[in-house]
Amino acid sequence: MSSGGSPSGTEPVVELRAVSKGYREADRRHDVLVSVDATILRGEIVVLVGRSGSGKSTLLNLVSGIDLPDAGDVLVESRAINRMTERERTLFRRDHIGFVFQFFNLIPTLTVLENLLLPLELAGRTAGRDRDGAMALLERVGLADRSTSYPDRLSGGEQQRVAVARALVLDPWLVLADEPTGNLDLETGRDVLDLLDNLVRGAGKTMIVVTHSREVVGLADRLLTLRAGALVEMDRGELS
Repeated sequence: MSSGGSPSGTEPVVELRAVSKGYREADRRHDVLVSVDATILRGEIVVLVGRSGSGKSTLLNLVSGIDLPDAGDVLVESRAINRMTERERTLFRRDHIGFVFQFFNLIPTLTVLENLLLPLELAGRTAGRDRDGAMALLERVGLADRSTSYPDRLSGGEQQRVAVARALVLDPWLVLADEPTGNLDLETGRDVLDLLDNLVRGAGKTMIVVTHSREVVGLADRLLTLRAGALVEMDRGELS
């Protein structure tokens, strides 16, 4: 697995501008982000670590437009995603952001290939070259021979490889990964991390990875954590 490298560009892909987000818990307010400014550049792989409940997944939800900030703006490719309508955000996510989840989220009644083709069909991209592209991705993740299998016939590692391919099938600018190895054993998790590193970094894409796992830190160009509502840059030595 790569230990991180130089980003492939200097243009911002994600910008947080004075972003605040909090939740009401019983009779008190919990502030997850407090007037946070941050920039993630094209080609960077940023790993976000921290304790449970610190707001890591909330940050991914804000970047994707699933959740909205209480104040400030979240820009993806210079577009304020929080100022879009709900439909605009949904279409923007579909077309420009790929997701990798801890629990794979494959559709059990669809074959491996059908799981990859579904995002293409929803985007109206059903031409032969798109299907060929999906098969090429399956080849790259080592599962071309399982294209007609159903998810329950695959191992956890194989299911996550399909999930990685599905996240990339629409060629998104940005990949968001929430605990991508959290449901895998150590060796299988390392294999999935190598795959993500090769496919995402090799294509010059930007990725934000949320994790509890120290193994994932090896992917990072930058390592961030959330502390008392602030997004803080960390050194790898702080985790030792």
